[in-house]
Amino acid sequence: MSQSPGKVRVAVDAMGGDFAPTEIIKGAAAAAQAGQVEVVLVGQEDVIAEELRSQGIPENLMKCVHAPEVIKEGEPPATAIRQKRKSSIVIGTRMVHAGEVDAFVSAGSSGAVAAAAATYVGMIDGMERPTVGGGFSSFAPNIVLMDLGANVDCRPHQLLSFAIAGTVYARTIFHIPNPTVGLLSTGSEEGKGNEVVKEAYTLFKNSGLNFVGNIEGGDILTGKANVIVCDGFVGNILLKFYESIGDRARVWLTGKHPRIKGLVGYVFDRVLPIKKLSYEGEEEGTGILWGIDGVVRIAHGACRAEHIVHGINAARKAVESDIVSNLKREIASLNLQKSTE
Repeated sequence: MSQSPGKVRVAVDAMGGDFAPTEIIKGAAAAAQAGQVEVVLVGQEDVIAEELRSQGIPENLMKCVHAPEVIKEGEPPATAIRQKRKSSIVIGTRMVHAGEVDAFVSAGSSGAVAAAAATYVGMIDGMERPTVGGGFSSFAPNIVLMDLGANVDCRPHQLLSFAIAGTVYARTIFHIPNPTVGLLSTGSEEGKGNEVVKEAYTLFKNSGLNFVGNIEGGDILTGKANVIVCDGFVGNILLKFYESIGDRARVWLTGKHPRIKGLVGYVFDRVLPIKKLSYEGEEEGTGILWGIDGVVRIAHGACRAEHIVHGINAARKAVESDIVSNLKREIASLNLQKSTE
């Protein structure tokens, strides 16, 4: 994928998300006005034009590419991207493949974005599936978990490819020269875990990665490994459990000590760093589809304008860090063994 010699060009799905197009366009305009990116809105021209007028946004601030169709949440992803080839998601991913933009950001159907990216942008050699990773905020600033939900059922060699992507993530985003890699399991011993994890352990051990063994749930936030690998079924449950801790602790403390409700609110809003990781604090690598042969980023469906700004900046940084080429080099340098399953 060629990069613009000037500003990074980011296409934004104006039609995707719970609060589209209003919040999406508001966030896209804010990112464009900051001057670090060239934003291209992809969606229904009449809807975008009306929204620009209602928000008082100059029409020449952002380019617009017409996409008459919209893929909605709940539509089967594979079917939707085939039947709606003029949708904002399909056109946005095709623009990345064609080199018309450097990155694409969408808060629309995650499944459709991933399917369109894999189909129309293509996968990097050695990566069968795109994977999504993310960190744990200030509690563990140098830890990334792969996969956060893009892949529910995985084979051992696919987990290894996620580990390689996580290693590049930690190097390019966290600036860790030689990230440690751990495999999430039910015990630290080599023989622990289900059959997929046990087979993956052998692949990890022989991969050339800086593998430190199995990581138990209690070690996730300790820094025992910079990259922690699991399938998306486990990763997504873990992510949502982590995100729920702050709200549940606030409710519990307020119920126990109603007189200090104001103090509890201050502590949880200003002090404790637990966030909705899937769409807040996304200035870095969260939401990037690793393994795609181009930069495609999924934003949370419930995101607001400020989260879209974060998402656009995350995509810009991914382009500037050249994560695609870095991942290709990492895969080429390792002996990526595939299961015979």
